[in-house]
Formats: sequence, C-alpha cells, structure tokens
Amino acid sequence: MNKQNESLYKHARAADRAMTGVFGAVGLFMVAFLILLTGYIIINGFRGFMPEMLSTGQNGILNQLFNTVYLVVLSLLISVPLGIGAGVYLAEYSRPGKLLDFLEISIESLSSLPSIVIGLFGYLVFILMTGMKWNLFAGALAVSILSLPLITTETNSAIRSLPPEYKEGSLATGATLAQTIRHVLIPAAMPQILTGVIMAAGRGFGEAAALLYTSGQSTVINWSNWNITSPTCPLNPFRAGETLSLHIWVLRTEGSLNANSEAIAGFASAVLVILTLCVSVITRRLSDSIRNRNQKGK
Repeated sequence: MNKQNESLYKHARAADRAMTGVFGAVGLFMVAFLILLTGYIIINGFRGFMPEMLSTGQNGILNQLFNTVYLVVLSLLISVPLGIGAGVYLAEYSRPGKLLDFLEISIESLSSLPSIVIGLFGYLVFILMTGMKWNLFAGALAVSILSLPLITTETNSAIRSLPPEYKEGSLATGATLAQTIRHVLIPAAMPQILTGVIMAAGRGFGEAAALLYTSGQSTVINWSNWNITSPTCPLNPFRAGETLSLHIWVLRTEGSLNANSEAIAGFASAVLVILTLCVSVITRRLSDSIRNRNQKGK
C-alpha cells in the first residue's frame, strides 16, 4: 500500500512539473511575442520618420499627443478618486447580501461592455443631452466609465488581501475606521492600486471607439492663447480634441487625403507605444518605491 501511495505521489509530482513547464513555456512565448510586436511597431514607425512629424502642422502629431496626455489626465482625475472610494466601500463597508451581489455584477458587466457602447452612451448623455459640441471633457468622462471597474476591482482586491493585523493594530491604538483606511490600509495597498491606475491609463491612451463620438476628430490649438475659456486654448477641456489613437484611425481609413498618411500613422503608433511604456515604467517605479518604504516601516 505504501509503495502504491509513493508511486501515486511520484506521478502527481511529475504531472505538476510537466504543467509548470507548459505554463512557463506559454508565458515565455507570450513575453517574446509582445517584445517582438512592440519592437516591430517602434522600428517600423521610425522608419518613415520625417522632421515635420514633430510639429503642430498638417503632417505633425504634437497636437494629438498633447490631447492624448491631457485627456488621460482628466479621466484619471475623475476615475481614480471614484474607483478608490468604490473599492474601499466594497472592502470595508459593504456587507454580504443582495446589494453587494448587485454591485459586483454591475462592476463585472461594466468592465465587459464594448467601448463603442460607452462612446454612444457618452454621445447621448454628455453631448446631445447637454447641448454641447464634441469636447475633451466628454471624452474623459467616457474613458472614466471604462476605467472605473479596473481601479475599483484592484482597490477592493488590494485591501482585502492585506494582513488583518494592519487593521486590527490600527483600531487597537484608538484610531477610527476612517482614519485606519486613510492612513494605514490605502498606503499599504497603494502598490496594487497603482496597477489598476496603470491599466486605466493604458486603456485611455489606446482608446478610440469611445472617443469617436465624444472628444471629436478635429483639433484647433493656438499655443500662444492661454485664455482657458477660449475654444483654441490648449488647456480648455471643452474644446474638440483628436487623440493619437483617433488620428491613427483617421489616417488609416481616410489616408487618401494625405500623401504621407501611412508614414504618419506608423510614427504615431510608435510614439503611442513608447508613451504607454514610459507611463508604465514610471508608475511601476513609484509602486516599487512605495512597497519598499512600507516594508522598511514595518
């Protein structure tokens, strides 16, 4: 009987090692594929580079690049506080029951909605119902709807995964639950929360369908005009603003209007990939710094 158990144990260990090898091989393949894809986009994009692409003219992408960064910043200013607040509520204040089940199903449904549906919703609510024209703020609101489930889920998961001693120790010193959340739980969970912020920012950088009917496909910026109420001021959130992803889509679908459309679209794609990578690296560095500081403070 012992020999039979030992044989079963060896077979199980061998199966575990085989599965680990398979998953490891799949993971390495995916990493290699992503590296090759990223390298191809960047190299192919810079192959057709022309100096006028780094301008605000017809062949330039600087206006669209600024619009992209500005819109993502606006969307994060909206979605990060709401997402963290919702995640904290689910982790610390909600109680098991029908309400919690309804909220979790709603979050899951929202995260799986096609972005074009969010775009049409934003066009109906943020443009038609308000009587406004296409503008960056409407686009930021639409992207925020897409970002909220990511940040909420990561915040909820991050706080629930913390050791219970964090909360119990803070409450034992006389701190209230609100003080514990603000000064202990959120700082400790911040590295994982930043993961949700990274994913939200990345989705904002690459989003096109949700912005098609909200932020618009035109850009008129006067870089010498800093009157924020002016429709040509760069910082006016209520002006139309074409982003890089939309610009790429327009160039690839209406390329006959510009002889250099293919080269411009390729360069814009490379810049968009580099921008997303830079934001991810910077945020990851910040996350690691917070994690190390938390570990030293234990």
